[in-house]
Amino acid sequence: MSFVEAGYVSLSACCAQVLWMRTQLTDYGFHFDKIPMYYDSKEAIAISCNPVQHSRTKHIDVRYHFIKEKVEKGVVELFFVRTEYQLADLFTKALPEERFKYL
Repeated sequence: MSFVEAGYVSLSACCAQVLWMRTQLTDYGFHFDKIPMYYDSKEAIAISCNPVQHSRTKHIDVRYHFIKEKVEKGVVELFFVRTEYQLADLFTKALPEERFKYL
């Protein structure tokens, strides 16, 4: 699996978690229009926003492609964020002290 494919799969898994949280919060009376999601891979975002399957993405398991439908319907909106501004890196990567303090 390439880096782009791994990013696409993780973006899809994150989307599934966000949609689950949305249903839970909807039960408590909160309502959402578009859910913004920020990711640091332009390639994974491009695959998610393109409804057409290409030869390079056909081998990815079908269960991960639901994110394309959610983007197309406007449930989720994807935005690119540069890696140095990605707050999730605090929890997933070993960062130098100055970058840790910056985030």
